[in-house]
Amino acid sequence: MSQRTKAGDQEPLDFSHFDETGAATMVDVSAKDSTDRRALAHGEVRVSPETLALIRSGGFKKGDVLSIAQLAGIMGAKQTANLIPLCHPLPLTSVKLRLTLQDDPAVVLVEAEAKTSGQTGVEMEALTAVGIACLTVYDMAKAVQKDMVITNIRLLEKEGGRSGLYRAP
Repeated sequence: MSQRTKAGDQEPLDFSHFDETGAATMVDVSAKDSTDRRALAHGEVRVSPETLALIRSGGFKKGDVLSIAQLAGIMGAKQTANLIPLCHPLPLTSVKLRLTLQDDPAVVLVEAEAKTSGQTGVEMEALTAVGIACLTVYDMAKAVQKDMVITNIRLLEKEGGRSGLYRAP
């Protein structure tokens, strides 16, 4: 088993995606109880004020940036197990994305919530939804701005399962 210690701890942490020989493995969740699970993730696309104004006005030839990014994020969440090698395919019960525009600084804020009832969590699905939505904003707007920055993709909350509720500090 590949091990590491938390900063300041002497107890080793086991990485769940490695077996006792160090080979990559999909976690066996067959003994886990099926519970309702939810995850909330966040990300940002930093843009220029001019790009933000174009997004707000719908001034892109490719279409409505926010609607297309929202749809792409949902589709991405549904494909997580195909993109992340050791993720379990999950029967998602809900994926919601909210994209909002912030003026100062100019940022497209992306938030995704994923839900399922099952034996493993939906953190990766929520994070994938955010990442794909951010990449879609970039793709839609790259013709007018190439130096956009995708940043702060992170898990905000997760609930359900043995570990219960987690909220980012």
